Amino acid sequence: MGSLNKIELIGNLGKTPDVKTLENGVKVASFTLATTEPAYTTQQGKQVAAKTEWHNIVVWGGMATIAERYLTKGQQVYAEGKMRYRNYEDKDSHQKRYIAEVVCSNIVLLSSNGGERENTAQQADTAPTTQIQPQCGQSYQQDSEIATGASYSGYVQDNDPFPF
Repeated sequence: MGSLNKIELIGNLGKTPDVKTLENGVKVASFTLATTEPAYTTQQGKQVAAKTEWHNIVVWGGMATIAERYLTKGQQVYAEGKMRYRNYEDKDSHQKRYIAEVVCSNIVLLSSNGGERENTAQQADTAPTTQIQPQCGQSYQQDSEIATGASYSGYVQDNDPFPF
């Protein structure tokens, strides 16, 4: 029997995406997404407080460009992807750090951010592109433009379905 690695989240961005362009020209964006379970009362009358979980989200290539242009702190989105775990060495303490992140393949904008973000410095550095106006409910999916083996901070993205 096969297995499934699929994450679906609906939440609010904790920060505006941090976008980097790698040496090979591929863009990668990272941001945090907060999901909150609402407060409730049990049948025994016990009050249970709301609980917020924070998720690290990473998007590549064309999805990173969409994130750079249209996602802002506080905006509500649906994010779909795969759970990945990686480690890296901290530059200051030289300790091994571990991180869990969702490598996102689909984003749906659930709330409006008022249009394209002001990003004139980066727009001046890029080639002209067609204008896309984001709308609530608009879905953006990852193209297959990311080459196998693209890396980000020590993490190697490998599309091999049999990693053994």
